[in-house]
Amino acid sequence: MGEQKPRSSGASSSTDSISIPSPSPSPSPSPAPRQHVTLLEPSHQNKKKSKKVFRVFRSVFRSFPIITPAACKIPVLPGGSLPDQHRSGSSGSRVTGTLFGYRKGRVSLSIQESPRCLPSLVVELAMQTMVLQKELSGGMVRIALETEKRADKEKIKIMDEPLWTMFCNGKKTGYGVKRDATEEDLNVMELLRPVSMGAGVLPGNSEVEGPDSEMAYMRAYFERVVGSKDSETFYMLSPEGNNGPELSIFFVRV
Repeated sequence: MGEQKPRSSGASSSTDSISIPSPSPSPSPSPAPRQHVTLLEPSHQNKKKSKKVFRVFRSVFRSFPIITPAACKIPVLPGGSLPDQHRSGSSGSRVTGTLFGYRKGRVSLSIQESPRCLPSLVVELAMQTMVLQKELSGGMVRIALETEKRADKEKIKIMDEPLWTMFCNGKKTGYGVKRDATEEDLNVMELLRPVSMGAGVLPGNSEVEGPDSEMAYMRAYFERVVGSKDSETFYMLSPEGNNGPELSIFFVRV
């Protein structure tokens, strides 16, 4: 007979050390699903500048050197009233404007051709959302975004300016900065796609604000009036018979 080969056993012998697997860490909660963006490109999409440039301005805009005008140059008529573009037969175009932000965070302004389009402009304003809500509850709000007029800016459209000095009802509040729409911005615009006018809150999704935070928003139609190459104004259009707040946003080079 041949030499008997030792039989292999699937179980470990009592003399072998038993390796106990360490408990695997519990899986981290999956992030909230991203909203599928179905927004359309604006019909007149401007050529985008380098994203790197906007990131640089976003990181340093609070200390960016700028010549601040002595006073807010909002266009007014004698007597202190705003020019009524409707009575003067203005042919301004109608766009969708959305003010949104976490209550204790900075409020942003988004301009779209319609609620179905991607934002053509996003500006982070120098004001907390809750402060703007308080101003709006008082009735008339005039926001002026001013930038310095220089010879090297002749070929730059005013809406392509990266940085503005911001005034609210004549009081300087800081600096507003233009930025590319973030993923969170696009999620908000997608959620508000069925909304043409209105105000409310959306569930929060900010790591800074926490899971229980809420994002406030106000959306309305605005009349866009181009005064010159150095001035554009957005007048909020309220439904007829609505005694809601009056909001005007001025972009000017001075």
